[in-house]
Amino acid sequence: MTLYPVRIIHRSIARDWREVYAFASHPENIRQWASGLSAGLTQDGEDWIGDGGPIGKLRVRFAPANEFGVIDHTVTLPDGTRVYNALRVVPNADGAEVMFTLYRLPGVSNEAFEADAAHIARDLEALKVILENTGTF
Repeated sequence: MTLYPVRIIHRSIARDWREVYAFASHPENIRQWASGLSAGLTQDGEDWIGDGGPIGKLRVRFAPANEFGVIDHTVTLPDGTRVYNALRVVPNADGAEVMFTLYRLPGVSNEAFEADAAHIARDLEALKVILENTGTF
């Protein structure tokens, strides 16, 4: 059995978890807080297509809308590699906890893993700032 090393990256957000989920789970909003997809996503059937910058075009498939705060998504890279991303929004008293599970895949250096973790932390911080400083969206 193979297990990858992981890091859980999270942010507490002072906003009702259902509102955090409603905003973060809409692919149309991702350009506002996920810098790797700042060019936005275009729907293509059940998938969404985005520009991953130097990586190239990405195909993203999100978990269906649900009542559990699950925003898991699979990203298919131009070479066909599929990367599963677990993203959850859960209640934390009157607010929310947003958690991203970063897997360290084979061949990823310590430096690249740390850079990915820092990138995700910045994105979750951007999500926090948007949701805590915006009355409506």
